[in-house]
Amino acid sequence: MLTEYVEKILKARVYDVAIETPLDIMPRLSQKTKNTMLLKREDLQPVFSFKLRGAYNRMSQLSAEERMQGVVAASAGNHAQGVALAAEKMGISALIVMPKTTPPIKVEAVRSYGAEISLHGNSYDEAYAYAMSIAKEQDRTFIHPYDDPEVIAGQGTIAMEIMRQHPDPIHAIFVPVGGGGLIAGIGAYIKAFWPEIKIIGVEPADAASLKAALAADERVILDQVGLFADGTAVRQVGVEPFRIARETVDEVIVVDSDEICAAIMDIFNDTRSIAEPSGALAVAGAKKYIAREQLQNEHLVVIDSGANVNFDRLRHVAERAELGERREVLFAATIDERPGSFQLFCQTLSDRGITEFNYRYADNQQAQVFVGVRLAGGDNERQALFASLDKANYQWTDFSDNEMAKLHVRYMVGGHAPQVENERIFRFEFPERPGALLRFLTRIGQRWNISLFHYRNHGAAYGRVLVGVQVPDAEQADFQGFLDALGYQYWQESDNPAYDLFLK
Repeated sequence: MLTEYVEKILKARVYDVAIETPLDIMPRLSQKTKNTMLLKREDLQPVFSFKLRGAYNRMSQLSAEERMQGVVAASAGNHAQGVALAAEKMGISALIVMPKTTPPIKVEAVRSYGAEISLHGNSYDEAYAYAMSIAKEQDRTFIHPYDDPEVIAGQGTIAMEIMRQHPDPIHAIFVPVGGGGLIAGIGAYIKAFWPEIKIIGVEPADAASLKAALAADERVILDQVGLFADGTAVRQVGVEPFRIARETVDEVIVVDSDEICAAIMDIFNDTRSIAEPSGALAVAGAKKYIAREQLQNEHLVVIDSGANVNFDRLRHVAERAELGERREVLFAATIDERPGSFQLFCQTLSDRGITEFNYRYADNQQAQVFVGVRLAGGDNERQALFASLDKANYQWTDFSDNEMAKLHVRYMVGGHAPQVENERIFRFEFPERPGALLRFLTRIGQRWNISLFHYRNHGAAYGRVLVGVQVPDAEQADFQGFLDALGYQYWQESDNPAYDLFLK
């Protein structure tokens, strides 16, 4: 059966609209992993995704009558753009059904290719059902995003390019998996000629439909899927892709959102391009595989499947990438509520870079602080950090893998503290360099009690801190003299309405 797909792939018509994308070495990631990492740049396609290949190949098979009737597709993103561009190239009508929840940037991208758009339902399943009803009512041909032999063959042309571009031995090809069309096409071509090359699928941990299907030896429907890697958020792998995957896929690796964010950062560091979460899956899976197998000196291919990421998502990606790379640790610690305790605590952290420090006065006995610390030595340094806290008799809780803490609690540390007397609020800026925060605390926290503290390292030249300090009226002149001697730029914020509403 694989030979049938090889023939389809060899005959596939994709280059009327698609390009042969480069297979680029990732020098920094290769050095870090001690393997040759080769990135297949499908993010460079005209629609910034591989989906164009399968859509056009399927549509090129339409009869003259079918072209007259037009096509319909259901998609919230990359497949929609592929169908729309293919239809524009072929001069046929295309109707794309998209969920109402589709971001406007993707709707406009599809509309720019001249396709008609219908926003229907709040999920892909609802959009799919509506598209199928339109196909029947208007006699349009439905272009499936993955469960179609011609779509699979179109995606399989990627494998044909890889083997032409890199004739040297390849240990494994890592492929992102949603509905399974991409891995089916690549797997069919590779295993027909090079059965020794491993085909490894990579799925988000919260949308691992192929892994579940292979484990059960039948297609299963996931109760729900996460939406961070929205391009691969599919509840059930396709019928035909699953049939091929059972024969060609060696294993499926699952990765979490933090690991995906770290992979997006890896791709950016090597290419200065930004992959969408699903586009970075293969890199995340390859890193996990290398660590598990202790692999060295092998050639590994990773598919960057797309770059259609919403700009507003980049803040979350940057926030979580260091955690996914195990280069940052988040934890809570209990310290004494007295002047100088901040300084003593920071001294325990040694010269490690502090990325975040959140605190709000609760009572006059103990204080809970939420801290982020940058790590250079991964898990070994993490253990050394916590050992130093133990030695200093601090109670601590590691939040690095606590999703609620990472998503919400870190931004909610605080609240009103009506029992705090003589509190004055200031914003400070100071030169951001190693040890700067400790020096700041050494100067400010010895005489007056700190009742509120928020700091986050933003990678800028200046650190920004919000501080609450308890200064009795009788000491106001002394404190003003201290501020003048401190030499840092500051703003008095005690009258800020945000302070009155949420912190005072």
